[in-house]
Amino acid sequence: MLQLTDCFPALTDGQKARFAAMEELYREWNARINVISRKDMDNLLAHHILHSLAIAKVIEFPAGSTVLDVGTGGGFPGIPLAVLFPETRFTLCDSIGKKIKVAQAVADGLRLENVTCVNARAESLPGRFDYVVSRAVTDLATFYPWIKGKFRNAVFYLKGGDLDEEIARCARQCRIDPARFYQAKISNWFSDPWFEEKKIVIISQ
Repeated sequence: MLQLTDCFPALTDGQKARFAAMEELYREWNARINVISRKDMDNLLAHHILHSLAIAKVIEFPAGSTVLDVGTGGGFPGIPLAVLFPETRFTLCDSIGKKIKVAQAVADGLRLENVTCVNARAESLPGRFDYVVSRAVTDLATFYPWIKGKFRNAVFYLKGGDLDEEIARCARQCRIDPARFYQAKISNWFSDPWFEEKKIVIISQ
């Protein structure tokens, strides 16, 4: 079974404590407001926390940079990434109020001062961010127009399966140069069979 410290050996004691507390907070809040399936709660570390942190294998967010997490649900991938990158500012948005309530409660419980939670649709948010992250909220051709013009550098989108056709359709419909897309296999870093089909789609600016 994968361990957090095996995948991220440089974690500080403070980060380790926050990740341990994160699991407890999600169990507590999920019992009140169901944002994670009961089955997945038993695999919270691999299916949610490590899955979120896979993004850190392809990008080290610079100190002072800003990241928008679109469709964060209960706080993934934003909250695990915020623990890993304490000097980066994360804005977590979701259009469903009860989900953002859980994300806010967990962020508060972990005392994450670099996290802001917003109950809103991504396209309604003002301003631009350095990066966008998201976890399979919809197909890419639907997703991209929500964040077009809202990022300066790149998008990191967690999704599974054979994505070649979906990426080609997004490039065509959204008029994006196909060369801006790159796929990274999460199984390159995490050996758990659950990650075999999981990927990070990177869209550069």
